[in-house]
Amino acid sequence: MRLKPLAAILLTTAMTTQLAACGTIFYPERRGQISGELDSGLVVLNSLGFLLYIVPGVIAFAVDFATGAIYLPDGEYSLKPERLNDALDQEGQVDPLKLKAIIKQDLDLDLPLEHARQISQPNSQQLASLGLPPRA
Repeated sequence: MRLKPLAAILLTTAMTTQLAACGTIFYPERRGQISGELDSGLVVLNSLGFLLYIVPGVIAFAVDFATGAIYLPDGEYSLKPERLNDALDQEGQVDPLKLKAIIKQDLDLDLPLEHARQISQPNSQQLASLGLPPRA
């Protein structure tokens, strides 16, 4: 008789975890990615939802694909945030020429930033197009 409450708690926990999607819980910093290589560990964990019922697995995959958390991070084009602080002037504004020099030095990319403008209130689509996770 004691197994029924334990089984109910375990099933509820498993269903809740699957409904929230594994990638979104385990790797919130990955949200906002548009594409990339799939994380095989997350695919396996989301597939476990299919063992319980079809719906939790489908929802887990849908949430992870919609948020982009299922994709592995692409370290090829990443800079540490501390490194980008060097591109700020005394007023806290981004200096496009300094930013261009940092990107050229660290990533070996030559971006046309001479006429770049700073977006004051970016929306989630703009951030996703740049490969940046949205902020709450």
